[in-house]
Amino acid sequence: MLQYTIRRFISVIPVMFIVSVIVFLLVHLTPGNPAYLILGEDSSKESIKQLEEQLGLDKPIAVQFFDWIKNILTGDLGQSIYSSEPVTQVIFDRFGPTFSLMLLSLIFILVISIPIAIFVVAMRKTILDPIFLTISLLGVSIPEFWFAILLVLAFGVTFPIFPVAGYAPIAEGVFSWLYYLILPAFVLAAVEVGLIARMLRDGMLESINQDYTRTVRAKGVRESTVLMKHVFANALIPTTTVVGTAVAGLLGGTVIIETLFTIPGIGQLLIDSIYRRDYPVIQGVVLIISAIYVLINLLVDLLYAFLDPRIRYD
Repeated sequence: MLQYTIRRFISVIPVMFIVSVIVFLLVHLTPGNPAYLILGEDSSKESIKQLEEQLGLDKPIAVQFFDWIKNILTGDLGQSIYSSEPVTQVIFDRFGPTFSLMLLSLIFILVISIPIAIFVVAMRKTILDPIFLTISLLGVSIPEFWFAILLVLAFGVTFPIFPVAGYAPIAEGVFSWLYYLILPAFVLAAVEVGLIARMLRDGMLESINQDYTRTVRAKGVRESTVLMKHVFANALIPTTTVVGTAVAGLLGGTVIIETLFTIPGIGQLLIDSIYRRDYPVIQGVVLIISAIYVLINLLVDLLYAFLDPRIRYD
């Protein structure tokens, strides 16, 4: 297991190198001069040249790339053109709201999808099963932004129960923190709930009539125990893969949800930086989101051995 873990960490290096190349090319593949695009049409040649020197755009592209890689390895993602602050500090200041939103969304996903899947499997021979399949399909198909607008109109305008914009850090109180995040977190979790519940339900149905479950029933074990101890446990492996992908996908969803609900997180920072043409921040945000995505998938691979003792890595 230790050797496999080391190999998997090593395999992350070329992946992140490729990601860094793509992120670096975001600036250099943009049509036109990046310095000109940042400063606008009314900028002078002197100001454009000065910004090119500041960003290092006057150097050969190979030199720029290796300088950028060297800075990344030392934790330096550059300086924001808009605020003149270090990019790492700008991102760190915005990471709290995004992490809070993802954490609450993940709690919603697990608390809603797992009980629903278990209940549907227990009632698999009733009309609840086709109803669940229909609702889960609708949940996966509904666009996040459209569902968010519906909830804002319902619970923010028609029945003003929750705020439709803003964010309160947890330091101001757990209640205020939840009050601002419940609606956007539920929207972010809604699509993933249907997918994960469907995946868990299918995995449990595959295990429910296997030889080992029939043997357990023949010993007189209650059906509820069979479902939880044997069927549910064996359905965790494929479900864990989907949960890991969903958690990584929450990062992408935060871009839309944070913009709609005006949450000052990384997603909102990315959108603001695109409007401001703050390329160092754009590069830093995309790189960090990609790194988190890769690390989450690595963690999911390592969790397999803990969830299923039969899995061994040579």
